[in-house]
Amino acid sequence: MTLKVYLSGEIHTDWRERITEGAGDLDVTFSGPVTDHAASDDCGVAILGAEADKYWHDHKGAMVNAIRTRKGLMEADVVVVRFGEKYKQWNAAFDAGYAAALGKSLIVLHGAEHAHALKEVDAAALAVASEPEQVVAILRYVLSGRLPAGAD
Repeated sequence: MTLKVYLSGEIHTDWRERITEGAGDLDVTFSGPVTDHAASDDCGVAILGAEADKYWHDHKGAMVNAIRTRKGLMEADVVVVRFGEKYKQWNAAFDAGYAAALGKSLIVLHGAEHAHALKEVDAAALAVASEPEQVVAILRYVLSGRLPAGAD
């Protein structure tokens, strides 16, 4: 069984690399949004033309990025949404809700500092992890039925 996993959320830490490297021996394909912040912000105006108003600049980018995001979420078997510490990721919350509405298996990844703020998002998830390595262990278990070494 091959799992298609969409990695959504914050782009300022190495969590994606930790998951993809940790799952290197698993039958998993990963996808996700454009993680080049400047490209993501400016794709709309770079492709469709400049906007004098910042709102419309951002709006064009959001719409172009949504093409990739929707496809990735719809095709995924599992959606992992990471909420980081540095910024509020409204787009990540939207992706989590969209994935839940699509009936996708949702894994939420965040630290304890977000437990209260994300309680509704966490309630929609099938697992809430605090470290990328826990996501890898979940994927390994789903694919093989094996628990991590040393687990009871």
